[in-house]
Amino acid sequence: MGGTMDLIENPPLAVVIDLDDTLYPTSSFVYGATRAVGRAGAAAGLDPVRLTRAVRRGMLGGAGIDGSLAASGVDPELIPALVAAFSTYRPRRLPAYPGATAALSAISARYPVACLTDGEPAVQRAKLAATGLLNSFRAVVITDELGGRTLRKPHPEGLRQAAESLGVAPTDLVVIGDRPNTDMAVAAALGARSIRVRTGNHADAPDAPPATATVADLPAAAALLGAA
Repeated sequence: MGGTMDLIENPPLAVVIDLDDTLYPTSSFVYGATRAVGRAGAAAGLDPVRLTRAVRRGMLGGAGIDGSLAASGVDPELIPALVAAFSTYRPRRLPAYPGATAALSAISARYPVACLTDGEPAVQRAKLAATGLLNSFRAVVITDELGGRTLRKPHPEGLRQAAESLGVAPTDLVVIGDRPNTDMAVAAALGARSIRVRTGNHADAPDAPPATATVADLPAAAALLGAA
């Protein structure tokens, strides 16, 4: 309750929001991208259904595309082409979580907002475009553009860049995201506050580190920030 009251009584100057499993269900992207992998595998003589299911299972379990393909038993010589099929997949549309579009619009009307996300830059930008939410952000920071995978959350550099782009100190931010070990951890690293949303594949993950406040979803986070 203390953290929640702090956010109500002392609202932030700006907001940073995660993308995957915070604004839309990552599974919707994974389903389309793994179908593309299956089609590429079929062209190489593999069983597309078996390959698609194996890669999808691995990715929804938290593995990356490389690890999911390796675990599926695919010939290592085929992996680069299959990774390329995944990386070049461009969804036409990704459905936002119920109420997320309106909630993001309300938050961005009250606060300057940046998106902070990890991943291959072209893929992450394609996801944002497919959700239709890109114009709600004053800035988009993709950590892989700053220095590759080593700067992914919880490394603080992405959040530093987001704060700078919004013209505030990191301590004046609130970070909204679904993963304690990345979103809450990067906020804690720079003294920002955080709101955890219990959506997506990590909804039941332990609160380590704990968020300033925990809510069900983005509309609830908007309400907490007085933007509903």
